[in-house]
Amino acid sequence: MHVTLFHLMPYAYLDMAEREKYRSAWVILPNTLFDPDKGHELYNRYLDELEMGEQYGFDAIAVNEHHQNAYGLMPSPVVMAATLTRKTKRVQIAVLGSAFGLREHPLTLAEEHAMMDCITGGRLISGMVRGIGAEYYSFPANPAISHERFHEAHDLVIQAWTRPGPFSFEGKHYHFEYVNLWPRPYQKPHPAIWIPSQGSTETVDWSSHPSRRYVYLQTYSPIKAVAKYLNMYREIANKKHGYTAKSSQLGWATPLYVAETDEKAIEDARRPIELFFSKFLAQPPEMLFPPGYLSMASLKGVTQAKQTLRGGTPLTIEKLIAEGVVIIGSVETVKKRLTEAHRLTGFQNFVTMLQFATLDRDKTKRSTELFVEKVLPHVRSLDDDNFVGLAAAAE
Repeated sequence: MHVTLFHLMPYAYLDMAEREKYRSAWVILPNTLFDPDKGHELYNRYLDELEMGEQYGFDAIAVNEHHQNAYGLMPSPVVMAATLTRKTKRVQIAVLGSAFGLREHPLTLAEEHAMMDCITGGRLISGMVRGIGAEYYSFPANPAISHERFHEAHDLVIQAWTRPGPFSFEGKHYHFEYVNLWPRPYQKPHPAIWIPSQGSTETVDWSSHPSRRYVYLQTYSPIKAVAKYLNMYREIANKKHGYTAKSSQLGWATPLYVAETDEKAIEDARRPIELFFSKFLAQPPEMLFPPGYLSMASLKGVTQAKQTLRGGTPLTIEKLIAEGVVIIGSVETVKKRLTEAHRLTGFQNFVTMLQFATLDRDKTKRSTELFVEKVLPHVRSLDDDNFVGLAAAAE
């Protein structure tokens, strides 16, 4: 099992009374609520927590991209990843991910990823995302053509990383007379590519194509939805593409908190995790899924799969735990829930977020150390022998 320490770098000092005046902490939340002095403190604290991931023994440390929000202060994950390249020596650095298709000039990101791959001697994992719906309010991009634009940006970047230059690229959305990347990536043919997703059927199909076979990473979902989409990847690979997907092509990302007892874990994590889902992550439907962002089939599937997160009842920690959206509890409880999740899905990439919303430094550190000492060895031991297979998982 490949285990990644992931960080969102949220604005933990968000004034909740002010947050209540707005529909979301995304796009429309005034940036006057951001205090640069506190931002300075938080950025350096969060970088410290990620750098410790190497000493703790994680396989990778991960950052990601979001814009104009209090949920994650990383409009440029490249900046954060680059900061980590010289502070670490062994651990992989995952950008989960960069929204290549949102850019007018995706070659800039291709260059930056290649630079980081060279600096680290091949430790980069390059996550590629379309960008969630809210990003299309922050960027002047049409969500209705986001799939085709993303796919074309992907093709441009892969060619830039692998083809001898200079050459020209003429697509529907991108036109470059000279593609001649300096530097080229350290890894051959290119850095490992992961595809984080909320559950678009088109993304599952595209990721599993034989020419790609990328790691598909399911995020923020009830465990039943995780099983649905990870096993959908296996089924599409088998029935449509004619090959058997490896468990190493599948991943799951979830918030996690561990304490000495279940009661202590719930007491510590209650306010931060409930704020995370109800105040930091929450978006109105039109912002989450702008017109054209998902096909009708994918919109129906995602809405059904994530109904737990969009219902009218409050998202209490008890509900989030019961639905398997988060893993919170004692060492034994966390191990049990991870084992059961793996039994249904067989994922071999686990991405865990050990800090979320307003969770303070001390609690984050204590939970991380318990996870590393008591849970991580167990997670690493989970392999295909624990996976019950598609037929049994569907029952």
